Amino acid sequence: MSDDNLEHEGEAMTAPPAIKLPPPPTGGYTADDLERIPNLPPHTELIDGGLFFVSPQKDFHTLTLDVLVDGLRRTCPSDLRVRREMSIFIGPQQRPEPDVVVVKAGAITSREQTCYPAEAVVLAVEVVSPDSEERDRYRKPQLYAQAGITHFWRVEDGGEGTIAVYVFELEPATKTYVATGVFHGRVKLTVPFTIDIDLSEIDRL
Repeated sequence: MSDDNLEHEGEAMTAPPAIKLPPPPTGGYTADDLERIPNLPPHTELIDGGLFFVSPQKDFHTLTLDVLVDGLRRTCPSDLRVRREMSIFIGPQQRPEPDVVVVKAGAITSREQTCYPAEAVVLAVEVVSPDSEERDRYRKPQLYAQAGITHFWRVEDGGEGTIAVYVFELEPATKTYVATGVFHGRVKLTVPFTIDIDLSEIDRL
């Protein structure tokens, strides 16, 4: 990857003109670079050694996060915590940022921390955005599965602004996700804990 071309698999966005990125080391950037490079845009992700920048999000995306975070926190047990838009350290060249994560409380060590270790993540949630469909639907779930994250949700616009939640669980022998259900209107689950989320809340926000 050259320093004047940050594209990765045709998906990475070139850096905004105001940002001067140092040339990537051989093989790409590393997780440590996210802490060292000044003035990176908020929510910059590292995937396969490439930097990915977040475009302005649509109203649906923001409201969906509000519904999911509020719903998860209502029934989240005391030994877990719900966070939005925090990155996960998976490896030296992998630090993706799910839209929502449920993590073990012990993994939260400081108000200043910027990521959590993958082994502390119980659930990762991606709300699919038009500019990142390939990553949200394919590459990032692959990374989460390979890292051993047991539960994954992919969330999409179900039509006319409704929320559709696709639920997956890890098959540990193959380190791949198996679909366990699709939810419209309401999410009711018993894993990773008792969950009951009224997805129609988006219409009242």
